Amino acid sequence: MPAKQTSEERTKSESEESSNGAIDEAVPEFDDGLIDLLAWILDTETRARIYVHLRTHPNSTSGEVAEGTGLYPSTVREALAELTDEGTVERQKRKSSGAGNNPYEYIAIQPSELVKNVAGEVQEQLNVVFNLDRHLGTDGSDDIEPVSITVREE
Repeated sequence: MPAKQTSEERTKSESEESSNGAIDEAVPEFDDGLIDLLAWILDTETRARIYVHLRTHPNSTSGEVAEGTGLYPSTVREALAELTDEGTVERQKRKSSGAGNNPYEYIAIQPSELVKNVAGEVQEQLNVVFNLDRHLGTDGSDDIEPVSITVREE
């Protein structure tokens, strides 16, 4: 049975596999626990790394994100499109005084907004489970939503 890779070995391996060989600059700034938590919230470690990069380097283009994270440019473009569609990342055209194509630049939403969005999704899922018997038709009472998650900024 192969030995389990450490987090450091996985990060090194992922960096070595990147298209430009860039060292991952975003992830070492944060502990693995935070990246794991963000990966749970955002579905993948790739999306978590992009989110962290955009929080530390707002207004980055997809190329800058790829370079800063060590991820393949095509992977970054695909993940940015998904994150933008979901509202986790906002994009706008980069303003330039010169002629030519202005690339999109990306900004990640505030962590507090990310938490509010996730709390709402978790609340909905918990209420579906709570009302499972009603959904299966084994209980005739009306749906109620007993689970309520409130996020407060202090």
